[in-house]
Amino acid sequence: MSHATGKRSHAISDRSGMAFPYKEMVREWTGALVHISEYEPKHPQIRRKTVKADAIALLNPRPQDFTLISGGANFTTADLGLPGQFGFLSNGMQPDNGSAQNRRRQLNSMAGTVTVEIS
Repeated sequence: MSHATGKRSHAISDRSGMAFPYKEMVREWTGALVHISEYEPKHPQIRRKTVKADAIALLNPRPQDFTLISGGANFTTADLGLPGQFGFLSNGMQPDNGSAQNRRRQLNSMAGTVTVEIS
């Protein structure tokens, strides 16, 4: 299907309502048909920013091995998962009594003697 060239045609501007030659009309990013003199390009702050996501996982992950030096180089893998020695257990939303686990974290040591003199 062919269209007319519009050599002598006029179009009404969507912005001002004035009649302009059809050949001088352009379509804005909003879809409005306006004259070249009324054309406003899209503002840079309106453009969609392309945000790259943060890297989440490593490409080739491997478990970390800790070296124990006791007469030679021995390798062992430590279980750092929770709950463990340093994790708190819970029963649904109610936490269990953590005092037993807290006692394992307390340090009991003798640092010296204290002398108190009253004068």
